[in-house]
This record gives sequence, C-alpha cells and structure tokens, in this order.
Amino acid sequence: MASEQLWLSPAVHPVYVRLVYAELLRQGLSAEQIQAGSSFDWHALHDNHFLSLGSLHNLLLRALALSARPWLGFAVGLHTDVSAHGPAGYAAVCASNIGAAIDITERYASLRQHLAHFRLEPGEAPILTLQELRVPTAVREYLLGHFTTGMLRLLETLGGQPLNEQIRIDWPLPEPSWSEQLQDYAREWRFNAPGLRIHLPAGLLQQPCLGADPQACRQALRDCANQLEQQQRGGSLTERIKQRLLQCEEGYPTLAGIAALEHVTPRTLLRHLRSEGSRYQQILDSLRGEQAAWLLSHTELSIERVAERLGYQDTSNFSRTFRRWHGCTPRAYRRQSR
Repeated sequence: MASEQLWLSPAVHPVYVRLVYAELLRQGLSAEQIQAGSSFDWHALHDNHFLSLGSLHNLLLRALALSARPWLGFAVGLHTDVSAHGPAGYAAVCASNIGAAIDITERYASLRQHLAHFRLEPGEAPILTLQELRVPTAVREYLLGHFTTGMLRLLETLGGQPLNEQIRIDWPLPEPSWSEQLQDYAREWRFNAPGLRIHLPAGLLQQPCLGADPQACRQALRDCANQLEQQQRGGSLTERIKQRLLQCEEGYPTLAGIAALEHVTPRTLLRHLRSEGSRYQQILDSLRGEQAAWLLSHTELSIERVAERLGYQDTSNFSRTFRRWHGCTPRAYRRQSR
C-alpha cells in the first residue's frame, strides 16, 4: 500500500524532535508532563535513526496540544542552531558566501529530513521558495513555521545580522488569529499565497559568510557526500531492515532470513546492529506498533485481521501488546483516531 509505505517510511532526523522537547521545557512544562499519557518515550530520541512520518505527525500533535501555542513551530525554528543540520550546516557556515551556503543546504537537505526543502530563485531580489514534499495537513502550520524561522536563524548565523526588517514572507495559509506573534519575523506578510516564499534583500547572496573557511568547507562537503552515498544505498542497516520489513505483505522474516537478505551471517548482523545501538526485535516491534496504528486509522480491517496481518494468532495477545505500545486498546485507538 503506497500510502502506508509513505506514512511509515523514514521522514526526519530525531534532532528536530529533540528541539521540540527542549522548547516545551523552555515554556515551563516538566519532563513528567511531557511524557504523561504518551506511549512514545521522548527520551528515546537519541539513537539518531530517522523517525517515520506517522511518528513525527503524532509527536507534533501531542506537542501542540501540550503547548497550547499554535505558533510552536516558529518558536522551535528560532532555537534551531546550525549544528542541528549536521555536516550540511557546518559546510554552509564555512562557505565563501551566503549564496553558496544556501546552495549547500538545498543540495543536502535530505541528509536530515524528507519533508521539504528551500529552492533559491536567484535574481536582483532573490527568493527562497519552499518545495513541500511530505507535509501532513494537520501539522503543516507547525512545519512551515519551523522551516521559516529555521532558515532565518541560519541566514543570521551566516551573515551576522538579522534580516527581519528587510524581508517579505508570502504565507500559504490564512492569516491566523495570533498573527501578532509573527510581526517581528518580517517587514511584511502576505497571507493566502500560493506557497511559502521568503523575499530576500538585494545583494545578500554575494555577502561573505562570517565563518568562511575553504578547507573546513571542503571537509564538511566530503562528509555530506559520504552520507548522501550511504543514504542512496538504503541508509544505515537499521533503516534498511525497517524498509525490508515494511515491504512484507504477510509475515515477517526471521533474524536469519534478514541476515541472508543482507548477505551476512546472523552473528555479523547482530554485531552491526549493536554498533548502531539497535536490535532486530526492537526494529520489528517498533514497526509493528506503527503499522498497527496506521491500519486501525486508515483501513476498515477488523481488529482480528489487523492482528493476523502483523503476525499475531491470538487477538487478545495483540490487544495487550497494542495497549503497551499506545496506552489504549485497538478499539479505543480506532475510535479516537476517527
């Protein structure tokens, strides 16, 4: 099922969700409040394996409800340091000028997320246009806000000066009731635009980066190229296994079966997974939990058929496991999700 593949495939590096957690703490929420009522362990976001689109969607909805601030995405973007963008961020900071830095972030955006990326339209007055790839409607406002202020934070880091008094932002959503929260980010806002566009001041692209360092930039770009090559080969072993499992229509392979597909022995597979901080059963359980949630939310399959699809012969055993995953029964989850 194409939509299931999309919803459960890797979408974003967990660093961006760690930033959400940090912002909730900054707003005065305690770690206990953030975790309460959530089946997801926010503290488990340090393994550096990409989160699925479905996991990101649910975590952001949870964060927005906890925060009670619809502009949460803008706040998180403002606190997104360049280091969050990994080697592409380092390369951008060391680039010769701001135009070259923006080109780097566009070229290597997929190293950190598969949701959207900015495309530069050069000219006397350059424009950054956000190309949306996989942006769920329910969290679109959050994500566009994060992309907007994250880019503004990057540009300020590159040039050393804020640009809010020199830019115009075209916003592809209606003007919100809380638009006063947006006024400081740009000189002018135009709502209900065809897409998200940031109009930059003339001459900005030619401005040298404060951290311009050709040697450091070359090294960072080599790291980017190596990571991109690995990603194009299917990513880490953990990510490759998850993709293999996601393609299974009925039943899942054993550890030995996965090892054979990877052309290694089971012992070697276990060793490589340990080096990534992962285990086969952990990958399988995580995927089953996500698939169960998707099937209950997006199909009319009976709970018995969902359990069978995920390899459970005993429906009551599936229900107990599902409660451990999501904090409620499959029937209650289906009712809530609809």
